[in-house]
Amino acid sequence: MEILISHKSSQPIYEQICTQIKDMVLTGELSPGDMITSVRALAKELGIGALTVQKAYDRLQREGVIETVVGKGTYITAKNTAAFEDQKNKLIESKAEELIDLAQKYGVGLEELVNLLKLLYEE
Repeated sequence: MEILISHKSSQPIYEQICTQIKDMVLTGELSPGDMITSVRALAKELGIGALTVQKAYDRLQREGVIETVVGKGTYITAKNTAAFEDQKNKLIESKAEELIDLAQKYGVGLEELVNLLKLLYEE
C-alpha cells in the first residue's frame, strides 16, 4: 500500500489518506480482507503524526471501509462490497456524462464516440 501525501495541497493530509485508500479499494488494489499498514507504521513512513493517520483511519472505519481487530490489525472490510461497487459505478457514470456532454458540444456522434472509446480502451 503506497500512499503519497502533498503538504502543498489544500486538502488536509488525513483526507488525502482517506481518498487514496478508498481509491485503492475501488480499483481493486486493496481487496476485502487485506490488512493495511498500522497507524504508527504509516505515520513513520509518511513522516507525519500518528494522530493524523488515526483521524483518517477513524473516518474510514466510520464509513465502513476498514475495520480494526484488536491485537490483530486493521483490514479492508468485506461488509460493504456492494457499496464499493455502487460508488465505483457512480464515479464512472459521472465521468461518462461529462464525456457525453463534451462530445455533444463538439458535434461528435455516438458511433464516433463509441469507436474512439474502443480504440482508447484497447490501448
